[in-house]
Amino acid sequence: MNIVFLDGASLPSTLARPLEATEWSEREKTPLDQLVKALAGADVAITNKVRIDRVALEQLPQLKLICVAATGYDCVDIAACRDQGVTVCNVPAYSAVSVAEHVMCSLFALRRQLLAYRAASASEWPASSHFCVHGEPIQDLQGSTLGIIGRGDIGSRVARLARALEINVLFAEHRGAHKVREGYTAFDEVLARSDALTLHCPLTPQTRYLIGSAQIARMKPGAVLINTARGPLVDENAVLAGLANGQLGGAALDVLYAEPPSSDHLLLHCTHPNLIITPHVAWASQSSVARLKSVLAANITAFAKGEPVNVVT
Repeated sequence: MNIVFLDGASLPSTLARPLEATEWSEREKTPLDQLVKALAGADVAITNKVRIDRVALEQLPQLKLICVAATGYDCVDIAACRDQGVTVCNVPAYSAVSVAEHVMCSLFALRRQLLAYRAASASEWPASSHFCVHGEPIQDLQGSTLGIIGRGDIGSRVARLARALEINVLFAEHRGAHKVREGYTAFDEVLARSDALTLHCPLTPQTRYLIGSAQIARMKPGAVLINTARGPLVDENAVLAGLANGQLGGAALDVLYAEPPSSDHLLLHCTHPNLIITPHVAWASQSSVARLKSVLAANITAFAKGEPVNVVT
């Protein structure tokens, strides 16, 4: 098999050459205008975020397998792959532990104002007339309400961790749904009741800008927003406005609309004391990366044996 990894540098460490590879190329990155050339003659493409669309697929008749080095596969035109007879495999749930822990870490930091008090320890504490410094109100997680949008592997794991801390959990029904399923709560009710809202749904035409100005206005004043899923689920300008007017008490965003963002991105320069921006690393614990690599190799081996697994087409 001729196997090409299109964006190997998206992983924190090198992927071992697959055993089935008679030819192997691990590219640091692949601009879209070089995609067809990079995959010319390839049987297998591995991609994390490089988009493979219908136009490219129609020029790659030898390509038989696309391995997405992630759980989400919105970077691949699934309908075009089906038409071209290309199998697509992903790596389900490999990062559920890592992302769920990142969410809980963010929740602790936002509710307990860790960033504000870290700053106060250097700027205010030395001059304090008492042993401590009181500033932003500190809120316990116990007894608070967490709204979760998305009930897959990650959302479900977040719920288990939250309940262990005696947090009330609400799973949101689809926005605009006429019927609320058992175990779910109406979308707008979740917005109104939650002290924190965390997103774990895929990016689709229906979920793009799922959280915008109207949704933030319906949230409980001072509630916090966490997004570790996909940047375009959230209207970033609405987040900035919500932080500025106090409707949002804080936000933790591991994903942005464009990645990497421009150096002048407003969120990167926002000075709100309860805003956390991280560079799309919630998934990247060492154990998660190890699982990702293992399943990637297993997907290629299974396909070579004619027994593909984790197929999304």
